[in-house]
Amino acid sequence: MYTWTDPSYHLPAFLEVWATYAKDGHEQFYRACADTSRAFLHRACAAPTGLNYDYTEFSGKPHATKWAPPAFRYDSWRVPMNIAMDYVWFGKDKAWQEQYARRFQGFLRGKGLNTFEDQFNVDGSRPDFILPAGDVKKLRHSLGLVATSASASLMRQDQNLAFVHALWNAKLAPYEDAYFDPYYDGLLYLFSLLHLSGKYQAIKPGQ
Repeated sequence: MYTWTDPSYHLPAFLEVWATYAKDGHEQFYRACADTSRAFLHRACAAPTGLNYDYTEFSGKPHATKWAPPAFRYDSWRVPMNIAMDYVWFGKDKAWQEQYARRFQGFLRGKGLNTFEDQFNVDGSRPDFILPAGDVKKLRHSLGLVATSASASLMRQDQNLAFVHALWNAKLAPYEDAYFDPYYDGLLYLFSLLHLSGKYQAIKPGQ
């Protein structure tokens, strides 16, 4: 992946923490990486829907893989949560991040707050290719995306809590077809609750 990337691997907040506390002589490099990732996320999430491809070129353009054509899929779910973390921890790109949250949540709300599916083309249409989860190839209203879409509420200045309520009311349990992903559903649920609680914070030296 030296020539392409995954938008969900871009976490400016962590890079800012390293820039502040690593004390290893690379502080300016980490800070430059954080700024570069923020600029990249603008390109990767440029669609009116706020959706991003799972994998992209560094330009933000889609990158196809041998296992799936480009679309908003499982890795993409992490992006709104990662952007929200940067918003809360450092707030260096607030205007764009607030606009992004409105686009992203607005799109999902348009698909139905309690019914939106978990894979899309970035224009919001249904993809022709459905990437299987487990042994089942189907679209779901997945807990993992319910969770990270709720974390985007941290960037909403209108204090609209509809997505947070949807997460709070969601069940941490297998789907009707008995499938459950402990990572994409279980851990993204956990991380989103931590973010929304205000308890997921950088632990500073001396704390």
